[in-house]
Amino acid sequence: MADGEIRYESRMSDADKLMWTIEHNPMLRSTITSVVLLDQAPDRAVMADIIDRASRKVPRLRQRVVSNPLSVAPPRWEIDPNFDLDFHLRWVRAGGDGSVQDLFDIAEPIAMQGFDRARPLWEYTVVEDLQDGRAGLIMKIHHAITDGVGGVALMLATFDLEREPADRGPMPDAPPVHVMNQRERFLDAMAHEGRRGAGIAKRSLGTVVGALGLAAADPVGTSGAVTETAQSVLRMLQPANDPLSPIMRNRSLSVHFDTLTIPLDEAKRAAKRAEGKLNDAFLAGLVGGWRRYHDRHGHEVAALRMSMPINVRSDDTADQAGNQFAPARFAVPLDIADPVERMRTLRRLVEEARTEPALALLDPMAGLLNRFPKELATGLFGSIMRGIDFTASNVPGAPIPLYLAGSEFQGQFAFGPMAGAACNITLLSYLNDLNIGFNTDPAAVADPDTLMESMRESFDEILSLA
Repeated sequence: MADGEIRYESRMSDADKLMWTIEHNPMLRSTITSVVLLDQAPDRAVMADIIDRASRKVPRLRQRVVSNPLSVAPPRWEIDPNFDLDFHLRWVRAGGDGSVQDLFDIAEPIAMQGFDRARPLWEYTVVEDLQDGRAGLIMKIHHAITDGVGGVALMLATFDLEREPADRGPMPDAPPVHVMNQRERFLDAMAHEGRRGAGIAKRSLGTVVGALGLAAADPVGTSGAVTETAQSVLRMLQPANDPLSPIMRNRSLSVHFDTLTIPLDEAKRAAKRAEGKLNDAFLAGLVGGWRRYHDRHGHEVAALRMSMPINVRSDDTADQAGNQFAPARFAVPLDIADPVERMRTLRRLVEEARTEPALALLDPMAGLLNRFPKELATGLFGSIMRGIDFTASNVPGAPIPLYLAGSEFQGQFAFGPMAGAACNITLLSYLNDLNIGFNTDPAAVADPDTLMESMRESFDEILSLA
């Protein structure tokens, strides 16, 4: 495998299947939307050529999800025999006065629409006729394909590092199409289950042997580790039906997009005042903004429940597509006025979340939940997510300029799925900017203007430390 090449498996992982299954409840939809501001409209013919090439090189862009008959094996990724580039690559003209806000107004209903599950799970929409000759690109992808980190790698397959790159060479061959019949699909699923069962047994035997050895050497320590792991699993799966915020309790299927951009270097310098890193400054700014928002609505709130994806990629899986994160949940205090102390406290809470013993059991837990009836697994996750006040993600983006079909990126914002939370806040860096996308549920955050004013004030406070 070439250096930097992404590895694509023919089946969903257990974690991906679980994410796919729980969408039985539409409140748990997992759609990632990214909005790019371009300095000019891409050339249509060149754009179609680039995306067509990418779909021939990146399997996921031509693959649909196909379930298995009479099997709990995860669904397969199979080449769509009816792949139609025009369905996935769309062109629209901006309404209104062509402002950047008009671009986000177009993106919102696109994000709310579910995917056609009979087709590959992505859509690109180019928005022309923005002010000053600019254009926009709305990229929509299902979370079952990949997580935020993997999504950046996937998108880079379609972007250029210069405005007018050299000749791209001949068009690659389209991937071969093979539609399994039901018998083939059943036998393939059974074979997968057999291989997985053997792998689990092998790993379990190794774990048992290792545990016996540790128990013989340190019986008290081994018992404590088992208890700690069990408690960690309970913390991850424990329902939390009620959010901690008294004013963000309602939920709907609607979304509202807002954005905030802050300078990267200043945020890093501010974080150093607390002997921390960029993520500490990011979270401290969010927590300070939520405190201001609740104060302005007459509610003093001691804490909010936050969800944060923990990247669990290892050296062995760094090149693998799909989801490799664990959702951590913990309460963040809103009553710490000093921004330096706030950053230090949040860094400690995040480190505790990163070291949860249950993180190592993510795949086995997902495999177990996949064997539950769909309604039961969906209900469990619904009960877990209903109590989330907000989700926060920090995704590293491109430190160099990016281009697409002759157009240069002027900014990129990501809007992650709320999946039952009141708000998803995603930081995506680009060049020297930190672009923060706020995806809020209007039923929960009824006053988005005040929220954004509160967030801007909070981040100004953080940046003043630089």
